[in-house]
Amino acid sequence: MNIIQKIEQQIKDNVILIYMKGTPKAPSCGFSAQAVQALSVCGEKFAYVDVLENTDIRNELPKYANWPTFPQLWVDGELIGGCSIILEMLENGDLKKIISDAVKKYKV
Repeated sequence: MNIIQKIEQQIKDNVILIYMKGTPKAPSCGFSAQAVQALSVCGEKFAYVDVLENTDIRNELPKYANWPTFPQLWVDGELIGGCSIILEMLENGDLKKIISDAVKKYKV
């Protein structure tokens, strides 16, 4: 499996996935910390990939996603965006709605 296939598989396998620097419990940058905080407010479990531990993903994902920075939030296979978009969506209520709709879609 090449790195693009690995990225595609991660996105497919996880309804809510954040590519970030560090981990949710120990973010390695302020933007990742803010994004995780915003996601936590929504109250659903989410997966993460630490791009500092995965150099190949850190190098390839920005090209794949056409998004140059981290964190990157993916919900239901779609790139939502980075920290500023996540925070803006949290403020206006869209983040909780998108996440809740995605989770409902896959619950049996």
